[in-house]
Amino acid sequence: MSDKTSVQDGLPVPSRYWAILAIALGITVSVLDGAIANVALPTIAGDLHTSPTLSIWVVNAYQLAITISLLSLSSIGEIWGYRKVYTYGLLLFSCTSLACALADSLVTLIIARTLQGFGAAAITSVNTALIRIIYPKRFLARGMGLNALVVSVSAAAGPTIAAGILSAANWPWLFAVNIPVGLTALLLSYKFLPPNPVVVKGRRFDVPGGLLNAVTFGLLIAIIEGFTHDVNIFIILAGVLIAAFSGYVYIRREMKEDYPLFPVDLLKIPVFSLSILTSVFSFIAQMLAMVSLPFFLQRVLGKDEVATGLLLTPWPLATMLFAPLAGILSDKIKAGLLGGIGMIIFAIGLFLLATMPTHLSDTEIIWRMAVCGCGFGLFQTPNNSTIIASAPDNRGGGASGMLGTARLMGQTIGASLVALMFKVFPGHSMHTSLLLGSFLAVVAAVISMLRVSNRMK
Repeated sequence: MSDKTSVQDGLPVPSRYWAILAIALGITVSVLDGAIANVALPTIAGDLHTSPTLSIWVVNAYQLAITISLLSLSSIGEIWGYRKVYTYGLLLFSCTSLACALADSLVTLIIARTLQGFGAAAITSVNTALIRIIYPKRFLARGMGLNALVVSVSAAAGPTIAAGILSAANWPWLFAVNIPVGLTALLLSYKFLPPNPVVVKGRRFDVPGGLLNAVTFGLLIAIIEGFTHDVNIFIILAGVLIAAFSGYVYIRREMKEDYPLFPVDLLKIPVFSLSILTSVFSFIAQMLAMVSLPFFLQRVLGKDEVATGLLLTPWPLATMLFAPLAGILSDKIKAGLLGGIGMIIFAIGLFLLATMPTHLSDTEIIWRMAVCGCGFGLFQTPNNSTIIASAPDNRGGGASGMLGTARLMGQTIGASLVALMFKVFPGHSMHTSLLLGSFLAVVAAVISMLRVSNRMK
């Protein structure tokens, strides 16, 4: 049974601006923290007297915690309220950032990073559901464009901020800087974020479903990572069998639920399922490029780390510029068409990168990167808006969680495919990865275009 707690279409100004600032700050620290730790791994390994291989768990533990809890936390958001999940997530994230900064061993750091990942999952699981109720419906695409802008800026700034902090302080400060930002976002969230517009009375969290979700997605990520790191094939096959069984039981169970944790009800909506599928393919293509390009720039073109970072920067900067523009264009152009155009431009950019010669100027690299960023920016905003808007009012959390899950799975698969390309095509891995990414971007464009005939944008 549903109960309307608010009939207001979005928040009034200036409360809307303060609420968006709360969302922007939370997303900024969660995205930054997924990127800045990578830069410090060699330093962390040295200071904590551990091997580089083990230090990677500082990153893996964070990502794994997000993956296994994202859908569960989005479901809890629908039950308890998005605002409550978001604020508790910020509190946990801020406290565990302090724990990371104070960690004196690899074990304590990994435990703190795991808990920090759960806090980040709480933040990202409901952020787009909150945007849906903060903005009036007519401005939703613009709100999603602003959200994409924040994510792009945070991702682009991550390595630069990390390098700046490490040049003046030691690695614990990478985590300590989260604390004032997180607490500011927490105060703003408590004061300005709105309650859920629809409350389902009598609904309870599906604990067995949550456990099955964690096992299934956790094993899936572990299998992909295990394949990448040459884990024994029999161990991988055992993981595949267990994951397949738990996934089968999980989906069968969810199909009987009125409000399933894994949103099988939303996946029955054609425009929703097509948008999720488009998102997965787009992020696979993106990661194929983002992981392989640094190897090409450094090993083939002989660029150093700083030059590599600068040459990659035009991509997120172009995304940053075109994501808000796409939000405005979404008012006039159907999302399926605009997203398809974006993916075609993205595919062209990847193809141009794949076929570029080894002797070319930095300018020729920069404009190719910018083409990719333009295309991805035009695609991301309308696609995300469609995913959120196509869900019923009381299933915004499920849509938000599925959006994050699609991104994570696409990025994980894309990174693993690059590892596969290194094994299968050792002399042409970068070119093959980019060509595969270009092909998958075309597939994403075709899927996006299929939505044009749908009544929704």
